[in-house]
Amino acid sequence: MTNPPNVHIEIDGRPAAGLDPVVIPVLQGAYGHFTAMQVRDGRARGLALHLERLDHGTRELFGADLDGDRVRALVRHALDGSGRADAGVRVYVYGAASGGGAPTVVVTVREPQSMPGAPRSMMPVPFLRPVPHIKHAGGVGQPYYGRAAALAGFDDALLTGPRGEVAEGHIANVAFWDGTSLVRPDAPALRGITMTLLERRLPHERREVRLADLGTYPAAVLMNSQGIAPVHRIGTTEFTVDGALMSRLREAYGTVPWDEI
Repeated sequence: MTNPPNVHIEIDGRPAAGLDPVVIPVLQGAYGHFTAMQVRDGRARGLALHLERLDHGTRELFGADLDGDRVRALVRHALDGSGRADAGVRVYVYGAASGGGAPTVVVTVREPQSMPGAPRSMMPVPFLRPVPHIKHAGGVGQPYYGRAAALAGFDDALLTGPRGEVAEGHIANVAFWDGTSLVRPDAPALRGITMTLLERRLPHERREVRLADLGTYPAAVLMNSQGIAPVHRIGTTEFTVDGALMSRLREAYGTVPWDEI
């Protein structure tokens, strides 16, 4: 197994190059879940939430606990092996759907990443992620619709349900500003860690949002581990890029402490 360019990969603490081929079928099966974080100077925001996500997902998918101290040690080892203190890190947990044996933990380390600052456009697509509360690996739906959106000239896909209910972006949470609060769509979706951290610092609520209602919201934003960006268009609905709102969101996110891994 050869690492992609500029990506350091470790599997259960061992470099992926020259890996025992017995684990390859497990990884290729893509039955698993993951978390993604940005690391700066060996620290990450919301680390406890990342570890909690990994533990809960491992329990649900594999019926096993995942010790947070072990995950931290594996991430530190991979960061040391990559020679990076600033990085984009993903921790994947894979195993067999039939159970049996300890899950395999994969850590990838690449160059640090940030959300593009330019306003984003989103194309509504008729797709909801299966088992949406888990940040799972595999599946063709998200990359398929993300590519379709790009080919149609949009920056992102917006996942929607059969009645036009808005759920999430294909790789990020979407939220709407109603003038006083951040509104998180009440539809099956992953509750992202950046969203969770912001909701602890700003007025927010959860309610149903449909495509037909989008014009009632003055602003919309995307957020994931890479940061926060304004949305200027969803389909044919235009939104104001509210500089004051974006400053408020970024200032609030800036108060989140960086936790030592």
